[in-house]
Amino acid sequence: MSQSQTFSEPNPNRLLTALPAEDYQRLLPNLKPVTFSLGDIIYESQGQMDYVYFPTSSHVSLLYIMIDGSTAEVGLVGNEGLVGIALFMGGDTTPNRAIVQGAGEALRMSATAMQEEFKRGGAFQLALLRYTQALITQISQTAVCNRLHTTEQRLCRWMLMTHDRTHSDELQMTHEFISNMLGLQREAISITSQRLKDKGAISYKRGHIKILDRGILEECACECYQVVKAENDRLLG
Repeated sequence: MSQSQTFSEPNPNRLLTALPAEDYQRLLPNLKPVTFSLGDIIYESQGQMDYVYFPTSSHVSLLYIMIDGSTAEVGLVGNEGLVGIALFMGGDTTPNRAIVQGAGEALRMSATAMQEEFKRGGAFQLALLRYTQALITQISQTAVCNRLHTTEQRLCRWMLMTHDRTHSDELQMTHEFISNMLGLQREAISITSQRLKDKGAISYKRGHIKILDRGILEECACECYQVVKAENDRLLG
């Protein structure tokens, strides 16, 4: 992670752009642009959290790591939200690892500045609480999905959620990376990806997936994608 001297887009984080102009101007001196690379670890499980991050062109996976080292993604954060909800929910650590899934930029804010603004109440506090509700819905639906739905349904849901946050048809990730996110065997991801390729939904080569027909992914995905999307739209606008 590195600090940026300039910001390539005029603050496209949806939580921040939804704030009244007066509130945003008050926050602006405390928002510092940073650049993330693929695989950067923002927080480690139980690690000290000194900042919150508002992704703009980056997106971040929240991973749960088991004792044996196996992993599964429990949440995905893009420019609709922020990373670090524990800092305004009463804690200063998190049981999850936050790792950059899509390289890009974010706005960083110190925990102290964020907490002071949160205590003021008003639009900023409401925005963070509404986002937290949306994230809880995503985490809950992911748990249900991982228990009840097929590998193809889960993979399509995950691709659609990632696509929403990258705003690009090009996804830079290996089958091994996806298997770590979904808690599945790499072979299962390879077989399912080939099936989606045969249907014309995607093309892929090592480390690179291209979405060719989003409609096919939506048809093959389970209801979980639409549940999470609808809740995001309802709460975040």
